[in-house]
Amino acid sequence: MNFPGNLRYTKDHEWISINGNVATIGITDFAQRELGDIVYVEVETIGKPLEAGAIFGTVEAVKTVSDLFLPVSGTVSELNPALANAPELVNTDPYGEGWMIKMTVDNPADVDRLLDAAAYAAVAG
Repeated sequence: MNFPGNLRYTKDHEWISINGNVATIGITDFAQRELGDIVYVEVETIGKPLEAGAIFGTVEAVKTVSDLFLPVSGTVSELNPALANAPELVNTDPYGEGWMIKMTVDNPADVDRLLDAAAYAAVAG
């Protein structure tokens, strides 16, 4: 499985990339494989300030629905518009075109407390 070294990860299988105080978030390669074929991504928290660990949306696969958890505190600013017509991008390119949200991060230093690729690989098995 692929866990890029330039990202940070959560034990709930989300990844985060940060540029200044704007973060891009999605689910990991491990998570999309466990879920199977993604058919829908729902995010109804755009514009809402949320704490780290809060549910920011759901991802629906053929056989299950799973909550999505915010890695750090901040405000969700955007849902990936490509997912409306092509949710399978989460399966085919989870770290690229299959990103889920962008958010404004309250404290960018919080990202440093998340798992690095090696630590996440140990969690994912």
